[in-house]
Amino acid sequence: MLQVAFIRENKETVLKGLAKRNVKNAEELVAKTIAADEERRATQTASDAILADLNKLAKDIGQLFKAKEVQKAEVLKQKTVVLKEKSKELADKLQNITTELQELLYLIPNIPAEIVPAGNSAEDNLNIFQKGEIPVLHEGALPHWELAKKYDIIDFELGNKITGAGFPVYKGKGAKLQRALINYFLDKNTDAGYDEVQVPHFVNEDSAYGTGQLPDKEGQMYHDAQDNLYLIPTAEVPVTNIFRDVILKESDFPLCKTAYTPCFRREAGSYGADVRGLNRLHQFDKVEIVRIEHPSKSYEALDGMVNHVKEILTELNLPFRILRLCGGDMGFTSALTYDFEVFSTAQDRWLEVSSVSNFETFQANRLKLRFKNSEGKSELAHTLNGSSLALPRILAGLLENCQTPEGIKIPKVLIPYCGFELIN
Repeated sequence: MLQVAFIRENKETVLKGLAKRNVKNAEELVAKTIAADEERRATQTASDAILADLNKLAKDIGQLFKAKEVQKAEVLKQKTVVLKEKSKELADKLQNITTELQELLYLIPNIPAEIVPAGNSAEDNLNIFQKGEIPVLHEGALPHWELAKKYDIIDFELGNKITGAGFPVYKGKGAKLQRALINYFLDKNTDAGYDEVQVPHFVNEDSAYGTGQLPDKEGQMYHDAQDNLYLIPTAEVPVTNIFRDVILKESDFPLCKTAYTPCFRREAGSYGADVRGLNRLHQFDKVEIVRIEHPSKSYEALDGMVNHVKEILTELNLPFRILRLCGGDMGFTSALTYDFEVFSTAQDRWLEVSSVSNFETFQANRLKLRFKNSEGKSELAHTLNGSSLALPRILAGLLENCQTPEGIKIPKVLIPYCGFELIN
């Protein structure tokens, strides 16, 4: 969430950033926000003035009673009755306008960093890096959903019977390969200095608001109405909320966490060939990395996270590219996002496997995540996160790109984790 003072003092910068995101009602939204803030501040000033008058009257009344000037004291007491009624009216008004302002702020996305390209959709993202040879597959090569059936390693129909579409069952070597990938990703992350944590798979409403899933993605999350809890769409939510309402010291930075969790997304409205097999699921596994950084170090940290994911994909020997997302394709909370995509030879298209983002102070403002700077003043921290990595499309890419007439060859780096070299 943007700070209202920043919006008020940098209106043109905010509007320019929202234009890069193609926010259609930006001017109206910013104008309403500034007007609500002005009304809130005016109401607060009026309320403070009345409270000051009431405090002065209380002292004056006490002194008059001591001087036995009861009649004068009673006159002042009548004034306090009127002022108390006015004070209550202003307190109610202040609460209402504060709520209105908060709801307006929740509607304003983060301002893109300067290097974010303008654009409307994924077609306008910038390809900034590409590595790896795209393999030439043998005649009769199959997409991963057919390979899964051929080798009996993933059962989509069984998952559909148990739960519904988008909830696959991993079997035999498929389950072992899935577990191997999770352990490999976690080991890579902990070796790079990320502390591993195990976190809840449900979060409360405060946590969902804290990282920006609410209200922006309310319809995309599974919600338990009875307990008002949300199934997590990513480990980013519970891990980042570890630091909600925390005041850090400068010496605490950087704070680096990694976690494996299943992730749950409704993916409402997703249909067609692009969602077949593992391409888009309602439940999937992901290993996440999260960093809490000093504002002066966060973009250096972002570059480090990008290089970290690069190294993992290089070790897996998968052809991949890195995209800098345009304003129209970025997530609501992000200031800068890099997407990693693996090429699926059997499907002849790129599959997104990771997003690495810097949110600057956007999440920290919601989370009330601050630190004491060298001058002893409170300042908002920067938050970052990245997929390291999301498993479904990584697995899809491995199955398709590593297939041979003899079977699916396991990348060397994974053999110690899964205990076999070939799926056949």
